Amino acid sequence: MTAPGRELRDLDALLTGPVPATGPTVSEGDPATGEWTRTRGEGFVIAPLWMGSPLTGVYAPERNEAEEAAEAQLSALVRQLDDRYGPHRQVAMHVPLFRKIAGDPMPALFQALCDEDLLGDLTVWAPVPTARPETPTRQLAVSLSQSDGDAPMILCAVVSDHPITELPEDG
Repeated sequence: MTAPGRELRDLDALLTGPVPATGPTVSEGDPATGEWTRTRGEGFVIAPLWMGSPLTGVYAPERNEAEEAAEAQLSALVRQLDDRYGPHRQVAMHVPLFRKIAGDPMPALFQALCDEDLLGDLTVWAPVPTARPETPTRQLAVSLSQSDGDAPMILCAVVSDHPITELPEDG
């Protein structure tokens, strides 16, 4: 688990940090490990807040405990963000997943989430005022995902200058 408050500090830095106004979507990684560190695209930044341990060779009850701990971490963060920004709303990721499978186009933010296998539903707060007056109001989302059964659970954040809304099912 992450040290208390670290996730909120990381979110504050994302909310007040730069968000590309234009340009291609670019995934960045740690030069030493190659581990994903963030993805930037037109109007958004996606970054990991916490990553669990790989679950290779881990079975019940340890796997269940790891999944429950990750869900508890997400729930605690959502409660803190609800206290700070008010009630959240959910944005489902099943439509982007279906579009990914079908090879259908979608907005760059959802394409980037799918490309990083961040397929957990988004918990969204909007608008979110930032601490710096020169930084515009933004949209904030968090999500818990796992790319496959052996991969670690990952808690990520999305900061966007554009509305984060559910994609319609009819394309």
